[in-house]
Amino acid sequence: MDDVALATRNLSRVVDGTALVEDITMEVAAGDVFVVFGPSGSGKSTLLRLLNRLDEPTDGTVLLGGTDYRTMDPQTVRQRVGLVPQRPTLIEGTVADNVTWGPRLREAPVDRTRMADLLDRLGLGGCEERQANDLSGGEAQRVAVARTLFNEPEVVLLDEPMSSLDAAAADRVEDLLADVMDAYDLTAVLVTHDADRARRLGTGGVRLEAGQVVRSGAIGAVVI
Repeated sequence: MDDVALATRNLSRVVDGTALVEDITMEVAAGDVFVVFGPSGSGKSTLLRLLNRLDEPTDGTVLLGGTDYRTMDPQTVRQRVGLVPQRPTLIEGTVADNVTWGPRLREAPVDRTRMADLLDRLGLGGCEERQANDLSGGEAQRVAVARTLFNEPEVVLLDEPMSSLDAAAADRVEDLLADVMDAYDLTAVLVTHDADRARRLGTGGVRLEAGQVVRSGAIGAVVI
């Protein structure tokens, strides 16, 4: 049986009497790309924010490597469960400054060789000294991916990372993301409402409607 990298148990979040997500139980196997699929407003992004404690559940919990994440420091959870947002928010400075931001914040060593390899795999080879504010939207999103992956998370959360890009840039980011996930054998949770993208990238997942799981299993059963 595959190792379970991340799991939820009866996970719910209620705000002002409204259940944003309700009673979600799921398991993400190590090395899989797990898709959270559904229409806008179905609770996909809310679920993702719960997975690394950007928001707190009102009921249920998340297990990270089998351990209840409520026993961990939130910053430790966010290092182990990295998030790539819909729209990149880069800091002022160079591409290298952005990619190495996490380790530098923790005053940890920076492996420049690994950074160069990661940027090369994301089609940004030789761009270390480019200014972040000179990047195109697709390049900025790839830097955001590199920044998250450089922290070596156990699970990567992808919140519709191609949704703010034009079609050509979105396809480029998707292709490079698929390559780097395969190369590093990453475990990922991908939020999307794009059925074709879900089929191309995902191995299995859940379909949400009104904050509840209405389908789960192999990607063909989730995305119909």
